[in-house]
Amino acid sequence: MSHRRISKSKAILAGAGAVGVAAAAILLPNANASQSGTDDGAGDGARQNAKTVSAASAPELVARLSSQLGEEYAGAYYDAQKKQVVVNVADGDDGESTARVRDAGAVARSVQNSMGELRSATGTLSRDATIPGTAWAVDPRTNQILVTADTTVTGERWDTLESTVRSLGDGVARIQKSAGEFKPFLEGGDAIFGGGARCSLGFNVTTQDGTPGFLTAGHCGVAAEQWSEDQNGAPVGTVQAATFPGDGDFALLTYDDPATQAPSEVDVGNGQTVPISQAGEAAVGLEVIRMGSTTGLADGTVTGLGATVNYAEGSVSGLIQTNVCAEPGDSGGPLFTADGTAIGLTSGGSGDCTSGGETFFQPVTTTLAAVGAEIGAGGADQGGGEEGVEAGSGH
Repeated sequence: MSHRRISKSKAILAGAGAVGVAAAAILLPNANASQSGTDDGAGDGARQNAKTVSAASAPELVARLSSQLGEEYAGAYYDAQKKQVVVNVADGDDGESTARVRDAGAVARSVQNSMGELRSATGTLSRDATIPGTAWAVDPRTNQILVTADTTVTGERWDTLESTVRSLGDGVARIQKSAGEFKPFLEGGDAIFGGGARCSLGFNVTTQDGTPGFLTAGHCGVAAEQWSEDQNGAPVGTVQAATFPGDGDFALLTYDDPATQAPSEVDVGNGQTVPISQAGEAAVGLEVIRMGSTTGLADGTVTGLGATVNYAEGSVSGLIQTNVCAEPGDSGGPLFTADGTAIGLTSGGSGDCTSGGETFFQPVTTTLAAVGAEIGAGGADQGGGEEGVEAGSGH
C-alpha cells in the first residue's frame, strides 16, 4: 500500500481525536484524577436485575428511555463503578415507567422533581440570574439544579442569585462556590496560534465537500480568522464558522492546503498518538479524558449536561459540565473516552490543575451537526508507512 508523506508541520497539527482501548493504559496513569462518589439512593433491590452496560452504550440507552417515559423521565446518569445506567422517574409514577426502565436493564430511581420542573427552573435562572461568573446544569444524581458561582459573584449579585434560587422552592436547586473565576481558556491536543491568542486543536474532521479541517473552541474562532502551528508563523487553517457566545462554543477551520492529511488521532505527548474511532454523546457519570497544549492530560467525570455558563463575554448554553481540570491555552482541546469516542471541545471554567475546579465543554455531536462535518479524515489514507512521519510525533 502506498502512503503520502505527512510533513512534520502537518503531523503536529494532526493531534486530535479519541483514545483507543489499548492506549488507555498509557493515558490514565499520567492523568490528573478527579473523581467523586455520590450515594444515589438506589438500593440493592433496584439494582439487582440491572444489566451491565458499557460507557459507550449508556447514552443510547438513556436517550431511548427518555423518549419512552415522556414527562415521567427525570434525568439519568451512568454509574461507572457498577457499570449501570440509573434513570430517575418522577414521583407519581403508577409503576409502568419503573417497570419499563427495569425491563430495559437500567436502575429505576424515584425522585421528587420532574425534568419539566427542572427545565422550568433553569428558565427562571436564565431570566432572573444571568450574572457573569455563574453557571448551572441539571444534576441527576441529586435530582436538583446545581448552580455554581465563582469568586466574582459578591454583594448584590450574590443576593440576587441566592434569592432566585430560593424562589425555585425547596429541593429544586442548590448553590456551590467555585474557588476560581469562570473564563474561556483562551491562550493550549496541539497548540495553535492566531491574533495573539493561543488555543488547542480539537478534532480533525472532513467537511461536506471533502476538505480536511479541524474543530476548536468558538471563542478561539472569533478571536482570529487564521491560525498557525507556531506563534507568529504562517497560517495553516482558516475559520469557516464560529459560534460564541450563544448556543455553543465551537468553530470549524479548514486547512489552507487541501492536500493536507489530517489523521484522526490525539497527540498525547512523548511521541504517543492514539486513534479516534467515533463521536458520541456524554452521560452524567461518564469517565472522560482531556488533552490540552498547556496542561497535557487530565481526567475526571461528566457532572452535568445542557449546562449554561455566564462568562463575562456572554452566556453560552448547551455545554457539558465536568470536574476535569483545565487552564488557559487548553481551549478547544479534545475531550474523549478510553473506548475511542470523541465527546467535547474545551470551552472554559474555573480553577486550575493544582486546585481543581469546574470545566465546561462543547458537545462534539452538536458541533458536527451544526457545521456539517464528520470526525476523521474521510476517505484519506491515515497510515504512516515507511516513507511517512508518524502523525503527532512532533508534539
